[in-house]
Amino acid sequence: MKTIVIIQARMGSSRLPGKILKPLGDTDVLTYVTKRCLQIKGVQEVVVATTLSSKDDAIVAWCLERDVKCFRGSENDVLSRFVDCANEYEPDYVMRVTSDCPFVDYEMASEMIALMEKGRKDIVLLDGELPRGLAVELISYASLLKIKEIGLEQRHREHVTYYAYEFKNQFEGITFKVPENLQAPEFRITLDTDPDYELIRALANHFDDLLVSSVDVIDYLKHTPEVAKLNVHIEQKPVI
Repeated sequence: MKTIVIIQARMGSSRLPGKILKPLGDTDVLTYVTKRCLQIKGVQEVVVATTLSSKDDAIVAWCLERDVKCFRGSENDVLSRFVDCANEYEPDYVMRVTSDCPFVDYEMASEMIALMEKGRKDIVLLDGELPRGLAVELISYASLLKIKEIGLEQRHREHVTYYAYEFKNQFEGITFKVPENLQAPEFRITLDTDPDYELIRALANHFDDLLVSSVDVIDYLKHTPEVAKLNVHIEQKPVI
């Protein structure tokens, strides 16, 4: 089973421009994301998929300096960018990661791939709620091709896998039970605003290890409410 990771990345952000190259710990946000993705077991390639916009030349330069694979595609049609990137590798499955999640859970991602290897389905469905910013998505390449053809609404083009969750009856899912020690939806461990940045910087400074387990991150937030509350008031932008 050939599985690749595609990390969606762009410099543009309405609330925090340039967020993915902001300093974090001894490095930067995108380094956290890519290095954690490289720890996922069962993955053959990790690719950063950015846009053709000149604003994203900085991401391409970042990838070249670090020998990270990079793809450039549509800025607004994210689904096409994602699928066109996957086309170059002809995988069986694609794991979707967003570049504003520096503590993406590579351990759980490895377990999801192992689950899919045992019984190949169209998509992994999570049973249980994670903190925002830890989850990955695993979907078959064939399903992505299908979504590209029939997912024509703006929300489907902007949010790559959204069609598969909106119309679950059209896909065969396999359920992954989220471990109890990861079920903490009250936390935001993602980067979209200045308060989010304040929280992830606090995490990076405390652990001083970009491969820290997500279990330890959650446990720290549970026992350090003054850090957890830094971004508790931030609302996630709705899908429209």
